[in-house]
Amino acid sequence: MAAPSHQGEAVEAEGSAGRRGSSGVEVVLSPDPTVPAPLCPHGPTLLFVKVNQGIEETRRFYACSACRDRKDCSFFQWEDEKLSEARLAAREAHNRRCQPPLTRMQCVERYLKFIELRLSQRKFCQRCQQLLLPEDWAEHREHQVLGDISVTQLKRPSHLLYPLENKKTNAQYLFADRSCQFLVDLLSTLGFRRVLCVGTPRLHELIRLKASDDKESNIKSLLLDIDFRYSQFYMEDSFCHYNMFNHHFFDGKAALEKCRAFLQEDEGKGVIMVTDPPFGGLVEPLAVTFKKLIALWKEGQSQDDSRKELPIFWIFPYFFESRIRQFFPSFCMLDYQGPKGPQWTSASTSREGEFHCGQELKMVDYDNHVLYKHGKTGRKQSPVRIFTNIPPNKIILPTEEGYRFCPLCQRYVSLENQHCEHCDSCTSKDGRKWNHCFLCKKCVKPSWIHCTVCSYCAAPHHSCGGPKDGCFVCGELDHKRTTCPNISSSQRANNTLFFRAVRKQKQRKSNKMELETTKGQSMNHTSVRRKKKEKGKSPSISLLLNVQ
Repeated sequence: MAAPSHQGEAVEAEGSAGRRGSSGVEVVLSPDPTVPAPLCPHGPTLLFVKVNQGIEETRRFYACSACRDRKDCSFFQWEDEKLSEARLAAREAHNRRCQPPLTRMQCVERYLKFIELRLSQRKFCQRCQQLLLPEDWAEHREHQVLGDISVTQLKRPSHLLYPLENKKTNAQYLFADRSCQFLVDLLSTLGFRRVLCVGTPRLHELIRLKASDDKESNIKSLLLDIDFRYSQFYMEDSFCHYNMFNHHFFDGKAALEKCRAFLQEDEGKGVIMVTDPPFGGLVEPLAVTFKKLIALWKEGQSQDDSRKELPIFWIFPYFFESRIRQFFPSFCMLDYQGPKGPQWTSASTSREGEFHCGQELKMVDYDNHVLYKHGKTGRKQSPVRIFTNIPPNKIILPTEEGYRFCPLCQRYVSLENQHCEHCDSCTSKDGRKWNHCFLCKKCVKPSWIHCTVCSYCAAPHHSCGGPKDGCFVCGELDHKRTTCPNISSSQRANNTLFFRAVRKQKQRKSNKMELETTKGQSMNHTSVRRKKKEKGKSPSISLLLNVQ
């Protein structure tokens, strides 16, 4: 099942995940290994198949692993499609044009020159999201430029860079500093010396800051992220341009070897992987990628250590627990939440959130997420949790912030999460006290009721019989609402105009800060300005700048 593209859809998916008869698009996890996947600007594509009422269609297709919207990456190819040499050559040329304008080595050279400049000469172009050398000033003289970029600012690039907030592609919501600080303290307490940060730029920054300010701190960090703008702030041993949905290193074997050496240092001891994928990301390809990173780590293990697991913190919404445990049975979900509002922030600010359960609990918040932002401006509780293969009794949550240790479960839980004697577990997933249903033989949300028609507990106003994949008007499966014969032509036209107006309004709002591909030497091919569409030309493919 394709993962929902945003939070609301994901919540709806919670109750229907895993039921038969669903429709949508699924990723094919085990395609023929002898047939390499075609490439798009974001690396090897994934093989998908459409599913209708639980039945797979016969023809499968390749599409971009990172972009959920064809407007962001238009790659599409049927599995059995044969392409001419001319089309293959044109595709290769297009993929090259979509890559960053500077190589990794050129970025390092520019960074070394930049830090040698006097403070008054250090400038950053906000439109192009680029550190400027003196020879670049003339080209950017009409752009909005920040001056006097300090060393402290260079150490916190996520505060300089604009967050990428396209929910269907970038989903860049960054951890708030307090969430990062909690993680850093926890990792230090657990004795880890190296952290592989996959899509967590804010955490990477804080670890490096602590190492530079505290001589007693010996924690090192390596950031893997699809946002190549970070390549202008870090040396090669600190950042790799990486797509977590297909395990693709954009800088080739050299970057792969950097990651391998980092994981296998000191025989693989003292390392942990912390990852914060976009909420709309597919669990299946993420799990495949993480298993490949685990395999890299295991290459440095002796046969005596073959049963050991790479410690992992996977930050993801709680309603994907069953899917995550399907691939990683040893994982458990921590009850870590947060003090009234989310504590993780958003991706440029990162995608790292917080929850409110009635008590002031530690949560995962996002700085730039309108819903899961800490404080009075955040509008909803964050569903973000930490999934891990570390024994939960080793992870101590602060009792002064509303956590207690359950001696029966041998883990820390929120005060409202009461132990159920029938389930023999503290069963709440969202911080509220759940109720035990003797018919379902499990605990359910307090707002749910047992439906005699469906024979399971569900929301009071749910649709009996499962999700409707056909028409919302008449319920038939052979057509959609827009073509329903029970709707008059005038009403259908009015509905079409209404939804078209809604889409245009959303598009106008997003265009105010949309990052688009531009020419020149800007570090990320981006400029923050209103999108200009030229008549007669198809929209260009925007290069994805993270999935965190």
